[in-house]
Amino acid sequence: MEQNLLNVVDVEATCWRGAPPPGQANEIIEIGLTVVDLDARRRVARHGLLVRPRRSEVSAFCTELTTLTQAEVDTGVDFAEACRWLVEEHGAKERPWASWGDYDRNQFVHQCRVTGTEYPFGSRHTNAKREFGAFHGIRKKAPGMARALSMADLPLEGRHHRGEDDAWNIAALVLFLVERDAWPRPDPGE
Repeated sequence: MEQNLLNVVDVEATCWRGAPPPGQANEIIEIGLTVVDLDARRRVARHGLLVRPRRSEVSAFCTELTTLTQAEVDTGVDFAEACRWLVEEHGAKERPWASWGDYDRNQFVHQCRVTGTEYPFGSRHTNAKREFGAFHGIRKKAPGMARALSMADLPLEGRHHRGEDDAWNIAALVLFLVERDAWPRPDPGE
């Protein structure tokens, strides 16, 4: 029997206190990924991958938010290689995936289009933030990850705004929903 695995993904991207400087754009600089075994109801793997930006630089604001520096992300892989890693090492084309909100999915779609990189994921994406909000009867603006952890009486593990740590924490929220039978079940035909 095949395991019922879910990839929980969180990205960090270059950012600024205001609009990007001329000639720069948001680019993924870290991919956090936690693999969740939905049947065993546990997190089974935790990964972080630094990604080297090509069209932007890490600002002081970005470093303050994420702790990532330009020197650190310069040691990362390029975006196309990061996408291949998702497909080859984590079955991203076949395996369903989740993120907290739609930012991560939208950033991948945009960055793949701009760079001509093949989109690494299949079509089965779940917005965990929306599911958490629905479970709590919140229709308009579901809480951010840190607030959701507090609402679920779960600790924030690691550093907020680091992809690897945030993916780990989002996976805990996914499991919170799974335990309450509030996580969407895949279609039998998938």
